[in-house]
Amino acid sequence: MISWIAGPSPATNEKENLIGMPRGEESLSDGRAQPRCAGSVRLRSMTDKDVAAGVSLLAQLGYEMTADELAQRLRDVLSTPGHAALVAVIGARIVGLAHVFDRPAIENPREAVVQAIVVDEGNRRAGVGRCLMAAAERFGKERNCCSVVLSSNVGRAPAHAFYAALGYRVSATSLVLRKPLSTQ
Repeated sequence: MISWIAGPSPATNEKENLIGMPRGEESLSDGRAQPRCAGSVRLRSMTDKDVAAGVSLLAQLGYEMTADELAQRLRDVLSTPGHAALVAVIGARIVGLAHVFDRPAIENPREAVVQAIVVDEGNRRAGVGRCLMAAAERFGKERNCCSVVLSSNVGRAPAHAFYAALGYRVSATSLVLRKPLSTQ
């Protein structure tokens, strides 16, 4: 596993919404302006209506799950303070998603963690990932995080080049160790 890290994004201004994209003409369900990105890409909060598209996107990276599993995970994420799940939309089609959260820690300064990010294979290299990462950086800046961090599978060289082009650098290599817990 490779961990990538970058500093926070530039300061916000009154023409930007809460995640740092220029204000759009439509509104999110909570009244905030809908973010705009390059071309026709729009970001919005992920909802339960986006689960089927999310299952398909996550499967492209090898994360197989049922719609019910993703729906429960999304509910868990969205009910946890300091977490956000976003989808990138072109027209009416979801072409990407990201999960980012605010992580205070003892051993490191507070950072925003991009837990998941995926762009549909047919929409890569079109600004969708750049838009999602800019939103993650804005999320971190708004929460006084010192950096944004993410992990990427060592076999995903094109993704590594993408992150490097955005200013991320390898900050660590590590093993992921997991022990299943009994549900009893």
